[in-house]
Amino acid sequence: MDWLKAGAAEQGRAIMAGVLDPLDQTEAYLAAAEANPYTDRIYARLTPDRARAEAIAAHDRAKAGFRRGLLDGVALSWKDNIDSAGIVTEAGSQLLEGRVPDRDAAVLAHATAQGAVCLGKTHLTELAFSGLGLNPKTATAPNALDPDLVAGGSSSGAAVSVAMGLAAAAIGSDTGGSIRVPAAWNGLVGFKPTTEAIPSRGVVPLCRRFDVAGPLARTVEDCAEIIALLRGEARAVDLSGAEAKDLRLMVLDGAPFADAEEGPVQAFEDAVDRLGRAGATISRAAPDCVARALDLSPTLFAPEAYAIWREQIEAAPDLMHPPILARFRGGKDVSAPDYVAGWEKLYRLRAEWAGIVAGFDAVLLPSVAILPPDAKRLTTDEAYFTHANLLTLRNTRIGNLFNLPTVTLPTGQPACGVMAMGAQGQDRRMLRVAAALEAGLAAR
Repeated sequence: MDWLKAGAAEQGRAIMAGVLDPLDQTEAYLAAAEANPYTDRIYARLTPDRARAEAIAAHDRAKAGFRRGLLDGVALSWKDNIDSAGIVTEAGSQLLEGRVPDRDAAVLAHATAQGAVCLGKTHLTELAFSGLGLNPKTATAPNALDPDLVAGGSSSGAAVSVAMGLAAAAIGSDTGGSIRVPAAWNGLVGFKPTTEAIPSRGVVPLCRRFDVAGPLARTVEDCAEIIALLRGEARAVDLSGAEAKDLRLMVLDGAPFADAEEGPVQAFEDAVDRLGRAGATISRAAPDCVARALDLSPTLFAPEAYAIWREQIEAAPDLMHPPILARFRGGKDVSAPDYVAGWEKLYRLRAEWAGIVAGFDAVLLPSVAILPPDAKRLTTDEAYFTHANLLTLRNTRIGNLFNLPTVTLPTGQPACGVMAMGAQGQDRRMLRVAAALEAGLAAR
């Protein structure tokens, strides 16, 4: 068996059974990274000393029968906007070159306390402000399906580290789709929690009111186990018995399909058909509160991002890729009254949305409206970059605007995902729904 491409939970059970040794597996990942020609575009830096020390400790606990949990000894990658003590953390930006935190982010500290092994820090788009995964200033991760294509962002290296067998699972962050886009484009499961569900201390901010850390992995079970790690919980949600036949699902028509490419739409509709055949009850609706919420995006995202980073940006704007610089500066002319009014309107729209979908277990839509674009064209055609970035994040952003726990699952078609949005704050329930969807999609 190729353990490098086994799921995190599966590896954890193998360690528990004595079939897999944490130190051997960590060494195997480090060796695979050394041999992979794209490693420098995936990992901003490996952390072999830390990884080996943590793996040795996990090996000793396993031998003594004192494992701390299912993922004790399992090797994970961490997006390079998640602080790691004594290890450079630059958030994909030359503005933060040489930045070394003095302590781990809360999520990394929780995972370490439960025995997870930190393999290294993965590349991302500058300050996490793009859904494409293009970063000419540091490195652009290759798509695992085709290295000429972008991997999706901003958690680009995170996704590719898992898809290429260079980590058992990855931790990324999501502000407008930054977990789900790269997960979808690299054939993985990605879970965006409700913002308040995961501690944010030590995660380099983009928009604090939307930012949240979460997993990119091979299975829903892996995601559930990692969510427990990030929260510092001893047990993950029980996924046993989750079946698609028990689900009431709503397909979100309208905005998610506007200007969408044929491939993602066909893959999505096929996935919906399979869920129907698996027994799920499916209806369709297009509530106009979605378009009204999406219209608020320019008023809410860029102003907060620019306010957080204005001083560093304007001190050295030439250090930024021009389209990313333009995205940040797009927030500087939004007035404080407009920003506050925008949030007041969004709160009302969230309440309207909650009333509309209250009877459903999840709302379904294509994860991303387009397939991964060509990296070279994105580098040379700024108008194409802007258009592709907006379409890439359009569908995922709905889950951020309404602050919903949201999962993307592979459809079986390359680079095409099906996304499911749950109810705000109901993350544990949404993980069970995701497990049921995963089972339904697997049934042919």
